[in-house]
Amino acid sequence: MANLDVEEFIQQNRAVADEVETYRGYWESEKHWQPRREFILRNINDFEEPHMDQLLALSMVWANNVFMGCRYSTELLEKVSEMAEGIEVEDAPVFKTRDEIMKKQQGQ
Repeated sequence: MANLDVEEFIQQNRAVADEVETYRGYWESEKHWQPRREFILRNINDFEEPHMDQLLALSMVWANNVFMGCRYSTELLEKVSEMAEGIEVEDAPVFKTRDEIMKKQQGQ
């Protein structure tokens, strides 16, 4: 679902879009919320009401990994990456592991 598709979906499904807006955390900037909202909208049909918390948790895992560099199990990261396929994040930070930093410093 491209950005234009997301906007079209929102126009056609106003009630769902309004519900999704309630999931935004007060701490989330527009830059963080827009991609996470897209993640939720892309996957909302796969999670019925009793499992909505699972979708919201997965969206936070994805956002935390992308925006803050949080690390999770390989299996979990593969799952959220698959769910987020095609979501474009502008100016996403690039994170390096401690090992990458140490290797670079040792090479100097």
